[in-house]
Amino acid sequence: MSESERARKRPADEPAARGTHLPRWARWLSRSALWLVGLIATGVVTVVVLVGIALSVAYPNLPEIGGLMDYRPKLPMRVFSSDGVLLGEYGEERRNFVPLAQIPKVMQHAVLASEDARFYEHSGVDIKGVVRAGLAQFNRSRSQGASTITMQVARNFYLSTEKTYTRKIYEMLLAFKMESLLTKDQILEVYMNQIFLGQRAYGFASASEIYFGKPLKDLSIAEAAMLAGLPQAPSAYNPINNPERAKNGQLRILDRMVDNGYITAEQRDAARQEPLRYREPSEVAVHAEYVAEAARQLIFTQYGEDAYTRGLNVYLTLKSADQMVAYRALRRGIMDYERRQVYRGPEDYVDLPADPKEVDARIAEALQDHPDNDELKAAIATEAGPKKVVAVLQNGDAITITGDGLKPVTSGLAVKGNPKTQIRPGAVIRLIRGTGKDGKPGDWSITQLPEVEGAFVAIDPRTGAVRAMVGGFDYAKNKFNHVTQAWRQPGSSFKPFIYSAALEKGFTPATVVNDAPLFFDAGSTGSQPWEPKNYDGKFEGPMTLRRGLEKSKNMISIRILQSIGAPYAQNWITRFGFEADKHPAYLPMALGTGSVTPLQMASAYSVFASGGYRVNPMLISKITDSKGRVLNEATPPVLNESMRTLDARNAFVMDSLLNTVALRGTAAAARRVLNRPDIYGKTGTTNDSIDTWFAGFQPSLVAIVWIGYDTPRKLGDNETGGGLSLPIWIEYMKHALNGVPVEQYPVPEGVVNIGDEWFYEEYTKGAGVASVGLEDKLPAAPDEEERKSILDLFKR
Repeated sequence: MSESERARKRPADEPAARGTHLPRWARWLSRSALWLVGLIATGVVTVVVLVGIALSVAYPNLPEIGGLMDYRPKLPMRVFSSDGVLLGEYGEERRNFVPLAQIPKVMQHAVLASEDARFYEHSGVDIKGVVRAGLAQFNRSRSQGASTITMQVARNFYLSTEKTYTRKIYEMLLAFKMESLLTKDQILEVYMNQIFLGQRAYGFASASEIYFGKPLKDLSIAEAAMLAGLPQAPSAYNPINNPERAKNGQLRILDRMVDNGYITAEQRDAARQEPLRYREPSEVAVHAEYVAEAARQLIFTQYGEDAYTRGLNVYLTLKSADQMVAYRALRRGIMDYERRQVYRGPEDYVDLPADPKEVDARIAEALQDHPDNDELKAAIATEAGPKKVVAVLQNGDAITITGDGLKPVTSGLAVKGNPKTQIRPGAVIRLIRGTGKDGKPGDWSITQLPEVEGAFVAIDPRTGAVRAMVGGFDYAKNKFNHVTQAWRQPGSSFKPFIYSAALEKGFTPATVVNDAPLFFDAGSTGSQPWEPKNYDGKFEGPMTLRRGLEKSKNMISIRILQSIGAPYAQNWITRFGFEADKHPAYLPMALGTGSVTPLQMASAYSVFASGGYRVNPMLISKITDSKGRVLNEATPPVLNESMRTLDARNAFVMDSLLNTVALRGTAAAARRVLNRPDIYGKTGTTNDSIDTWFAGFQPSLVAIVWIGYDTPRKLGDNETGGGLSLPIWIEYMKHALNGVPVEQYPVPEGVVNIGDEWFYEEYTKGAGVASVGLEDKLPAAPDEEERKSILDLFKR
């Protein structure tokens, strides 16, 4: 029977034979699908097994995260004024730890929008983010990050930055572990305080101060969005170095903040238009570099290297406003002196391009090597002549200087002047702007960076608290602190300590001493023969002790020391804190030929100002840790008799003598300007005007000013303590004593007033030293014949 016949005989409802064949291609496809499913299943099982093995092996080996549970970042030491102004920061990392509760929401939201919008939803690893990033890589689109904030914290604390799958796995595992042990807020707090944000800034609190010069709580939406873009690439998105790229990042984050409901579209649009003002790296709120460095040294002595990592907050005894007045006063006094000096020439010369379009770029490039020195602006002359100079500043402003503004550099503008000091196009010069009568900015003048140095220190004589300290003209140029490190001759400002010794030897303010010439051999001076002179070159004969100090007569001081004995005086001055071996017991000591520091002088004059008590200078008032807990707090001393180093009577009489100096003597300008009677002090000018001083006080404040060259040389024939240092002292005291009531010293027991003069009670009625040196005669005035012979000499 044929096949067709069998088919016809098969019942209609009988199924086809089971061996009926499918098309070959269908059979192949079916088998392939089964194999693929089997492979996938096997692969999944294998991956699960491998991941399980990896987890079982890797998870126990993950680092402990106890450091995060008790997070203690490396925090720098920060030095503050007594009114809370930051004066200095010391440490490799600039960081200011701020608890999350004190970080404003706008900053938190900006960070979340930028880095991890689903932070509070995922468990450490954002699966959606991982898939999205993977698809982006598969499609070769722009790289997208998949690291959550938790993963970034894990990487920053425990892992390297190498981009490998192994590190990524560890990063994820650590993220899961952190999320199981820490709250979301704890993780976010660590992140916002730990992340590096460029400019040595770690954490957003530090970045806010460094980039914008303000605390976090004062940030605007626009500023917060700008900072939030920094974690991805601090150098690439640095708003100071790369403003355009940083702006693009800010706009992107603002859009994300809207998308996530953190801000409204209106707030975003306003933030886009907000101009941002960045803090210049050179901006300093308060110039207290010398005093901050002094505090750093004191803290390092106590804490060692830990001082730079444990977040110590060091509060000083000075107020920021007082410090800035002292800084400005000293610099102004030095610049006033500099205007009287010969012009030393431009700092450099620059070849300016012929194409005017290229000039600005060349000037900007050249001035990078000559940064501004606060109010002393660096500029490059583009036009120069005896009557007009045009110079361009770093910011591109062109300044025209004429008239009086050219006087300090007259020699440099002379047509036939020295080529080495001549101001011509391309010369790098310094400009300074005066102040008008209405207090507004005045006219510009050309000046030069000073070579002379100075020091200023003010302390409270009753507690020793330092109220201001300026150790030099410019800390960036010279870090030598002249207040604490410069040993200089005090000159006539040392005379009061010789007078003080004399009071205990029977001298009184009414004692008459002869201002007549003296000559001493080498045995009396300890070096070589000596014929001292008065500063004014005049000898005025007998005068009272009071008058001698008022006029700062050298012969009077020398005769006093000769009378009481140099060894006695050398021992006496140690009561004021001076070192005996730095003041050899010879007669020149009477004129201040020993060595002192300005801080020593401040302490010494404090003995007079306090009525005879000696207190040690105090710079640091309080130290706290990073959480504000007080570690150490200084207690201002309460004056008592155990601190007395000078009899109250001696201090009172000396105060009376020093008051006369300030009222009508060499420091009379102090009374005229300050217009108050409770001013005391003494000018000081050394031989050849190498050092000039003013040491003065009011009962509540002592201030010392010194001016001189680091390598001692003459300041000038007409430079004196009264003309150079006193104006600086007056400017500071005018501010510091504003609102301070007039205070007079009470008369101590055992002091009496007779004939408007003060005496120790036991030295009245002629019991004290009545006179010294009256037997010495003044040089006789030339008679008529001698005068004619002198005139004949000039006729020849």
